[in-house]
Amino acid sequence: MKTEAVDADLLKQIDLDRLPRHIAIIMDGNGRWAKRRRLPRIAGHRAGISAVRQAVEACARLGVPYLTLYAFSVENWKRPHTEIKLLMSLLREYLKKEIGELNRQNIRLAVIGRIQELPKPVVQDLQNALDRTRQNTGMRLILALNYGARAELVDAVQELLTHAKQNGGVTVNEALLSEHLYTRDLPDPDLLIRTSGELRLSNFLLWQVAYAELWVTETLWPDFKQRDLFQAIIDFQKRERRYGGLGMS
Repeated sequence: MKTEAVDADLLKQIDLDRLPRHIAIIMDGNGRWAKRRRLPRIAGHRAGISAVRQAVEACARLGVPYLTLYAFSVENWKRPHTEIKLLMSLLREYLKKEIGELNRQNIRLAVIGRIQELPKPVVQDLQNALDRTRQNTGMRLILALNYGARAELVDAVQELLTHAKQNGGVTVNEALLSEHLYTRDLPDPDLLIRTSGELRLSNFLLWQVAYAELWVTETLWPDFKQRDLFQAIIDFQKRERRYGGLGMS
């Protein structure tokens, strides 16, 4: 069956009234994709941009309100300097090339992570992209850059300690801590997708995915297509979400 026919068949199976409000994706497997083809790792990262484009377009087309992509973790600084430099170059290239398309699709860009620690040119390009998409009212595309869930929790606690010092103490609860996370203005993910078959969260949104449905595929990120996203949503809609309570059966 042709790709277009497969995609159309999967699309028909999706209940557009029960879409996940927020999808988060751990985009894994770029390096292995390149290694299998005897290519440099950067070739895998560049190929992964096509998968980003497909995921963003598919979510926007369906009407998913929020999509978060794990683009660069705090642990990624341990990689070779040359690879990091090329990753930052690819990020800048993506931001410059895709702004027009994001605006065409009415997508608003957002960023979470320790952005101030990124190279200055990257920060400038990010700010430009944020400014140029700020008025868009469609899907929110969130890039997790220099992000780590433990770092996020440390930053949140630091903010709370500062607030407590200035105000003579504070009573900490889940709601208050959530208000100091990078994601304070975002709903928690309903669906977390991980490519490449790895069964771990890799320090990604540990607080926020407490009740997210997990969907793992052996597909490496550069090979992730629209139909893979459709299949993840179809499987999500077949599950019964209990949030720690009893099911309907």
